[in-house]
Amino acid sequence: MAENGEGGEEYLFKIVLIGDSAVGKSNLLSRFARNEFDSNSKATIGVEFQTQLVEIDGKEIKAQIWDTAGQERFRAVTSAYYRGAVGALVVYDISRRGTFDSIKRWLQELTNSLQSLVLVQFIPQKDVCEFFVVFGYGCYSIGSEDFGCGLEGYFLFLLLSGYAQNDSTVARMLVGNKCDLENIREVSTEEGKSLAEEEGLFFMETSALDATNVQTAFEIVIREIYNNISRKVLNSDSYKAELSVNRVSLVNGAGSKQGPSCCSR
Repeated sequence: MAENGEGGEEYLFKIVLIGDSAVGKSNLLSRFARNEFDSNSKATIGVEFQTQLVEIDGKEIKAQIWDTAGQERFRAVTSAYYRGAVGALVVYDISRRGTFDSIKRWLQELTNSLQSLVLVQFIPQKDVCEFFVVFGYGCYSIGSEDFGCGLEGYFLFLLLSGYAQNDSTVARMLVGNKCDLENIREVSTEEGKSLAEEEGLFFMETSALDATNVQTAFEIVIREIYNNISRKVLNSDSYKAELSVNRVSLVNGAGSKQGPSCCSR
């Protein structure tokens, strides 16, 4: 959390849009960020992002939303951009069952990419170990001798300090896009809800074409990220977690614990 020009608090959240090619990720982002829809939208090459301002509980939230390519040939490039994300919208096209069948693979890739890389280097001469932690775009090196704890305790310290990331802290929503194509629907709403419940996701059907539920879907994810951070802060008077991606520090914030509405989870 940073201070803005008027002394208030400012948050920056990284959110990724993932899913097969042509499910409408780019148009979902365009509709949310600019209230636009491009019927001639071309496939995303690599990764693009846009920033949108949202206000929650009087706090200014900057949502940096990354639109990733769905094609297999870009997979190695785009997966590198997942790390450091605190929210994800996993998108399929309700009129193409194959895109729905790919959801579990996308969720697994997201989980794998969000795992912090923790390397342990043993130094026998000093009888200590040193952790090198890669989190987001930051790299940290801390000697466990400073804390007088073993490997298990030290890794716990990293988790509590925000240097290691747990997949459960990422706000995730399953999005069935193109709900305006009801006449050629191949995936029922019930199937989407069932998968979301199985995987512990929020769920919503949207249409980037007519703007149905687009704003709501993004705002629910942003609100859940904010709530996750607020819960951490409320659990400790001196809690300090640094989300190093995009230089974001979250310190001493206080927020509401209101749950999201208008969707399934």
